[in-house]
Amino acid sequence: MKKIAPLILSAVLLFGCNNMTANQTVKPPQADKIPHSMTLHGVTRVDDYYWMRDDERKDPRIIAHLNAENAYTKSQFQPFNDLKQRLFDELVGRLDKDESSVPYFWHQHWYYRYYKAGFEYPVIARKSELASQQEQVLLDVNLRAEGQDFYGLGQVSTSPDETKLVFAEDLLSRRIYSLYVKDLTTGELMEDVLEGTDGSVVWANDNLHLFYIAKDPQTLLGFQVFRHKLGTPQSDDVLVYEEQDDAFYIGLGKSLDETQIVLYAESTVTSEVSMLDANQPLATFSPVLAREEGHEYSVSKLGNSYYILTNWQASNFRLMKVAISQAADKNAWQDVIAHDLNSRIEDVLLLNDYMVVQTREKGISRIRVYPFNGQAEFELEFNDPAYVVGLDINASQQSDKLRVYYSSPTTPESIYEYALAKPNERELLKQEQVLGEFNSEAYQAERLFINARDGKEVPVTLVYRKDKFSKDGTNPLYQYGYGSYGYTVEPDFSSSILSLLDRGVVYAIAHVRGSEMLGRAWYDDGRMLNKQNSFNDFVDVTKALVEQGYGAKGKVVAAGGSAGGLLMGGVINQAPEHYFAVAAHVPFVDVVTTMLDESIPLTTNEYDEWGNPNEKVYFDYMLSYAPYDNISAQAYPHLLVTTGLHDSQVQYFEPAKWVAKLREMKTDDNMLLFDTDMEAGHGGKSGRYRQYEDKAQEYAFFIGLLDLDEKAQDAAVKDNE
Repeated sequence: MKKIAPLILSAVLLFGCNNMTANQTVKPPQADKIPHSMTLHGVTRVDDYYWMRDDERKDPRIIAHLNAENAYTKSQFQPFNDLKQRLFDELVGRLDKDESSVPYFWHQHWYYRYYKAGFEYPVIARKSELASQQEQVLLDVNLRAEGQDFYGLGQVSTSPDETKLVFAEDLLSRRIYSLYVKDLTTGELMEDVLEGTDGSVVWANDNLHLFYIAKDPQTLLGFQVFRHKLGTPQSDDVLVYEEQDDAFYIGLGKSLDETQIVLYAESTVTSEVSMLDANQPLATFSPVLAREEGHEYSVSKLGNSYYILTNWQASNFRLMKVAISQAADKNAWQDVIAHDLNSRIEDVLLLNDYMVVQTREKGISRIRVYPFNGQAEFELEFNDPAYVVGLDINASQQSDKLRVYYSSPTTPESIYEYALAKPNERELLKQEQVLGEFNSEAYQAERLFINARDGKEVPVTLVYRKDKFSKDGTNPLYQYGYGSYGYTVEPDFSSSILSLLDRGVVYAIAHVRGSEMLGRAWYDDGRMLNKQNSFNDFVDVTKALVEQGYGAKGKVVAAGGSAGGLLMGGVINQAPEHYFAVAAHVPFVDVVTTMLDESIPLTTNEYDEWGNPNEKVYFDYMLSYAPYDNISAQAYPHLLVTTGLHDSQVQYFEPAKWVAKLREMKTDDNMLLFDTDMEAGHGGKSGRYRQYEDKAQEYAFFIGLLDLDEKAQDAAVKDNE
């Protein structure tokens, strides 16, 4: 490169800044301020943007405001549009165009799904013989989605005699599904259409009755189980269960031996399991064990015994065995796997000759196999410093083989099959194909523990490209977090982040408290009156990674979505100086107001996560960190905020109000962009390719602001040589 290159590069960067300055002549929307007072526990809060709520999503004034924000975002994003398109091409260019799943055998057929090149949705098919060239297409989802702005496929289930298929569709992204039944003999849809469901459905063994869950149209909680008889109208369906406690949600399943239909009722900290004989669909559900506050359990069936995974006197769970007839008597329970403070039991699979147990120890997932014939137990071994392993589809209790999925930050998802009689032998059935020049050896993953301010050690997963990393504090750092509901962000592979790593960005996951990365105590220490720990952990990880040379001060970007958006909102209020730019997707930011309104979807179901602000102790604590209530007159990082108009989990008006208040209060000239997808909901765009538009936007925002677009810089240099 010629000596003038540094000057030209500076000109490129300056030109980018001038472009941004030019766009800043377009003024951001200024939302009307209409004070709305709310008084509770002697505290009056004034919300100037409360008017943005419209449950019908039709108010012309609100729609106009959201459209104005979208237009502003579009204008400000102009300098990044070319980069965004190239990033989108990169992201989808790594996908296997003809990707297909590993077939699994159920009853008399091999079932699988695959994509056709260029199509957004999968084709679901089966064969009677795996080697056969003749397949039966059960459902071409592309045909169902044709002409739809959004299409979400819920559960797909074949009847026990394999002659019918029931499938669930959501066309609005509110997670309210319609069920359809297809006759697999004729290929035609039957007249049965079941509306207003949560998308889950279970067949009775008579191939005539279906059980499904109906949602409350206001709160969107699934609260009723109905029995439907094929060939009859939905109005004739029989209500067989109704949940009376709106802190609980319900789910349906079937035992692996297919003899029982399982009804789950769960709150944040309590669960109840009920069973129904799958051969007697007109019978009633009976609880295995009546619910007790704070008792969480699940049930697996093998022969005449239940194996109960329970937190009774065991915060990290233990596994008990009991005769089905004595299941309600805890005194009859027998220990199978004892409680371990250092290991949380997460899943159990019962085969006729083997018991398979998935645990998490010090943040690493593990799978152990216990033969019932007295042979020694064994563990499946993997060598990456950070990884995730879990149970894949194991459809038959008679099987002597085990399928697991495995992934690490540098290893694409792999499906292995173990012949359990020969534990040292495994077969790689499939590994995710990454197109392009991907070489796993070019990347390095690390697992760290960072000391938080209270002395707790926070797990961190790092990955970077070796030839673009120097541990000298010069690399940009992208930090991701979630930290709620006990949900653990796994250290798995993502082809998307290669677009960051290949540009020299270090990617970090901060496994903050509120997840269950380190067991149940790690979750409890990040919820309710301990929520502040999640924010502290995230900030402390950022500071430590910069101090240790993994990231450059002034070049740290962060992202989170939903409850992870709450994390972002809290962090930028409390420690904005540590972040250059932040992306908050569908962020839950108006915590107090939402949790005081029982008409808002999911509110009552989450009192055990955040607390009930009708009680002063929780009101005061939630008010101390709630992102919307704690916006102040200070400088904030560059911000990209996204939402979906039809979001069922975090209503669109939360981020809309948050952005309006930030615009009013912040003292900086940094970018604040708000993008509302007028067709999508909580999960963003639908479709295999379209879903990457949102990721391309986020990455373009960060890469553009950090001036990491080497292709654009190199092109500009060559043009001036």
